[in-house]
Amino acid sequence: MPDITQPNTPSQFTELLGTIQFVDQRLASHASRAVNTSLTVRNWLIGFYIVEFEQHGEDRAEYGDKLISKLGAELKGRGLRGVSQRELRRYRTFYMTYPEIRGSLTPEFHKLLPAGDLEKWEALAPISEPIRDSASPVSTADLLTRLSFTHIVEILRTDTAEKRDFYAAQCISGGWSVRELKRQIASQLFERSELSTDKAKLNELTNADAEIQPSSLTIRDPYIFEFLGLKPTEVMSESHLEDQLLDKLQEFLLELGEGFCFEARQKRILIGETHNFIDLVFYHRILKCHVLVELKLEQFSYENIGQLNTYVSWFDRNVRGEGDNPPVGILLCTERDKSLVEYALAGMDNSLFVSRYQLQLPSKETLRAQIEAERRRLESASEGGEP
Repeated sequence: MPDITQPNTPSQFTELLGTIQFVDQRLASHASRAVNTSLTVRNWLIGFYIVEFEQHGEDRAEYGDKLISKLGAELKGRGLRGVSQRELRRYRTFYMTYPEIRGSLTPEFHKLLPAGDLEKWEALAPISEPIRDSASPVSTADLLTRLSFTHIVEILRTDTAEKRDFYAAQCISGGWSVRELKRQIASQLFERSELSTDKAKLNELTNADAEIQPSSLTIRDPYIFEFLGLKPTEVMSESHLEDQLLDKLQEFLLELGEGFCFEARQKRILIGETHNFIDLVFYHRILKCHVLVELKLEQFSYENIGQLNTYVSWFDRNVRGEGDNPPVGILLCTERDKSLVEYALAGMDNSLFVSRYQLQLPSKETLRAQIEAERRRLESASEGGEP
């Protein structure tokens, strides 16, 4: 087995395999970091130019407090992504929170700043200055290259500079996923650390069970979707098996001939500050409602049905049109040799309404039999060596 930390000139076939694997992993990781860095710098620069215009723009008085809303509408009209009012305000906050990032920009990115800006900045602060005086200082270069912008969004929500520095340092050193970062902020790790008499022990315990961010999932960051213009369906599948099951389930429901009209796959919705993805979205022309389908390759849990209920309620409030009936959700949980189907209904107090839905939608037994049969076929094909 070749040393994966250093490529070798292969002389044996096994060394050739290892060397190619090394090159693939190293450059894929490099590409992922490059995309993340470019996205983070892009958002910082947007914030920079908004603040510069607010302070120095000759026609800034014309826009006043409506600058962000007008800017968002105009940019969206020009085909830009990730430029809603909410996001533009976030970029502005990002720049104002970390103006020192400009000292860590590479020459490539400095070309996007006004002429003479670097000279003015160098007179005020040294390049790559650590972020303030935290116990575990994080350089602005690390902030740009080792955290995704989604990590930074969560860090920006904390209310003091000390907390931001603390969570940035902990996130980088622990390699936390965004979900882990959110969990630690919610558990008040900063406050617990301040009160702890053995901070090293607390840090050890915290990272022992922490969820690590896999490099292969970086591209699935919702901000990356916007930045690269990717569709969630291109990269969101949890596994090859799930991807195939969703394909077959989509075909099955459309072939029923009972009013299902396909609308979206991996439909992205924003609930509060959190991006969510719904596996399949249909519109049922007979019931005149949306049907949301979630597939989980795991045992049923109340978290699953709670998540689907949240999606259904969100659709009921934000998507349901005039004359539409309340949306319905279908949850499919599947393990080997066992499947479970549950329905989630939004705002249906009328029992006649529920009965009507039950007549038009596939029964639990039908869905369970279809998903089990298709899973067995796919697993059998995989074991037999078929692609």
